[in-house]
Amino acid sequence: MKYSVVFSSRTGNTAQLAQAALAALPPEDCIYSGSLEELRQAGEPSDWEKAPFLLAGFWTDKGSCDEKMAGFLQGLHHKKVFLFGTAGFGGSDAYFSRILENVSALLPDDNTLLGTYMCQGKMPASVKERYEAMLEKNPGNERVASFLANFSQALSHPDADDLEKLQMRIHTIFNEQK
Repeated sequence: MKYSVVFSSRTGNTAQLAQAALAALPPEDCIYSGSLEELRQAGEPSDWEKAPFLLAGFWTDKGSCDEKMAGFLQGLHHKKVFLFGTAGFGGSDAYFSRILENVSALLPDDNTLLGTYMCQGKMPASVKERYEAMLEKNPGNERVASFLANFSQALSHPDADDLEKLQMRIHTIFNEQK
């Protein structure tokens, strides 16, 4: 089945997932692979739309995907879609599920959602600095201390296990569609 991979990646985490997704699928079936920004710079028309299967990757912004990806997803029609994303905060399947529900809801009804995948992603140093400043102003704030602990935990993500899980999920879904 012909496919395209389109992603939005602010820090490089989702780009890593996109590369892993490509590695899980037959390269000869790929019509397009690249960032949403690259796609927009290329202008219209684009071959990506010729693929019935679309893997769309996003980074998490305020509990959903970023604004540009939201607009892209809202404009999709008649596609089989697999959503994948990263979030700086991790460790909770319930949190990831809420994000995926929010992003999935952006797809028009004439699309088919084939599957989803989320994992934690590292955050920029500026986030750590902001948390440290918050903790300095309010020492002993357990909530902010937990943010700092999560920042440290996220530094290794996406890791090899995250990438392998994504590839296994994509491989299974892709084979079911043949």
